[in-house]
Amino acid sequence: MTSETDKSSAPDASLGKEAPAPREALTLPAHVAGSGALDRLVDTARDYARAAASDNTLKAYRKDWAQFSRWCRRKGTEPLPPCPEMIGLYLADLAAPSGRAPALAVSSIDRRLSGLTWNYAQRGFALDRKNRHIATVLAGIKRRHARPPVQKAAILPEDIRAMTATLPYDLRGLRDRAMLLLGYAGGLRRSEIVGLDVHKDDTPDSRGWVEIMAGGALLTLNAKTGWREVEVGRGSSDLTCPVQALEQWLHFAKIDFGPIFVATSRDGTRALQTRLNDRHVARLIKRTVLEAGLRPELPEAERLALFSGHSLRAGLASSAEVDERHVQKHLGHASAEMTRRYQRRRDRFRVNLTKAAGL
Repeated sequence: MTSETDKSSAPDASLGKEAPAPREALTLPAHVAGSGALDRLVDTARDYARAAASDNTLKAYRKDWAQFSRWCRRKGTEPLPPCPEMIGLYLADLAAPSGRAPALAVSSIDRRLSGLTWNYAQRGFALDRKNRHIATVLAGIKRRHARPPVQKAAILPEDIRAMTATLPYDLRGLRDRAMLLLGYAGGLRRSEIVGLDVHKDDTPDSRGWVEIMAGGALLTLNAKTGWREVEVGRGSSDLTCPVQALEQWLHFAKIDFGPIFVATSRDGTRALQTRLNDRHVARLIKRTVLEAGLRPELPEAERLALFSGHSLRAGLASSAEVDERHVQKHLGHASAEMTRRYQRRRDRFRVNLTKAAGL
């Protein structure tokens, strides 16, 4: 059996060849003499700057720049300095390519533009997204090609019970069961699940920590919208209680420090120190969805595409029979409208303004 430790992919060699590297950021001004103390502060500031975006985001931005650089050279121009007219043409080519390349979705085009904006800023240039050559083309693309967002299916209570029932009670099964139940009951993102540590400040790459109490577990998370606390109460059944599942994993894996969800040895008898990648959560959900036989009327490819890590958050939002504001706080949403996007079974006509208006 192969090791579960994730292997990072090798860097794209084309990035260094075709994409001019960002000039060194956060350097001392030319008129300030360097010193040991200032040099250390510069290094510290650079570390903080690198932490401003996730590794996955930075990787995507580097890829965006490499693709744009290649496109520019094929058109006989250079990516620097920024030229709004050429960027507008680039966006149009992404939406309606002349070759065999598939057209990108509007959301992907918007994200490509964000990547270019970031890359130009790192190279000392400002890209004005409101420039008419960019803004009007993007507005036209959105008007013509935008589609309603495709929502992933919610994992409902009967689904999560069936999924966890497929897992064995060996070490890996205990871990995966705890991940599914805690992710579901906490309404957590994939990165929030694998980013948990046992204690505060156990590791530099931690996304939060857990305090286990008599009534449940308190998760303190460093999420997209800032720090938030998530209270995960104990369940009504030992088989599906997320807190008990977490306690069992920690006990049998002998984990009392550092990352909570880690890889195991090849023979599956020991927990290692390597934190799992968030892709493990996605693979786990898809595997257990198939093994549990969810949505059997659909072909396997469609079933796999229907469920993702967001299915856990959508499942909690759709199934929790409590006031909506409690779900909103639990998921860390800034608005009730965002919470409603996650609710697949809500009563859309509970508030009937037609009757309220007297009709």
